[in-house]
Amino acid sequence: MFKRDILTIPNALSFSRIVFLPLLIALALMRKDTAFLIIFIVIGSTDAFDGLVARKFNMTSDFGKTIDSLADLFFYLACAWFMYQLFPRVLEPNLMLLYVFLSVLAISFVVSFVRIGKPVMMHTYWLKLNAVLVYMLIILSFFTDTTWFLAAILVSFLGAFAEEIAIFILFGDVDPDTPSILSLMRRKIV
Repeated sequence: MFKRDILTIPNALSFSRIVFLPLLIALALMRKDTAFLIIFIVIGSTDAFDGLVARKFNMTSDFGKTIDSLADLFFYLACAWFMYQLFPRVLEPNLMLLYVFLSVLAISFVVSFVRIGKPVMMHTYWLKLNAVLVYMLIILSFFTDTTWFLAAILVSFLGAFAEEIAIFILFGDVDPDTPSILSLMRRKIV
């Protein structure tokens, strides 16, 4: 792999989500809510911009997709901890759903590893929508009770990971940026 494929703006944006997580964790522990919220909004927005920049300037690469998936995994798992730390009253009624979500996430990694030899996190439209919802959940939780919103997001994630598991089982090794199982089925029919 060439340096020019690794040292790109989209990869730097993805990597920043991992690098700045300790800062967010420290701010959450110190209950510096305003600073946390501002930095969370900035860091979380890199999830949208890394892909946009990569596609716009033809900077997509397998390495970029991998670092984006890792950054997503760390960032959105950290969001569960942020909810626990900052908004336990919202998380507590949803703990069972959270455990089911984490189990299904683990199952999706096991299925991808068994089926294609590596753990993969897809970027289907449904999973991208859920990522945006989690991002909004953290922000909205500073202003209103989001207990039911969290429950809806976790249920939606269960469906999205079920789709991901079905993709691995039915189609094997596909591009992680595959939009949906329906797009794969249409391609197979044509």
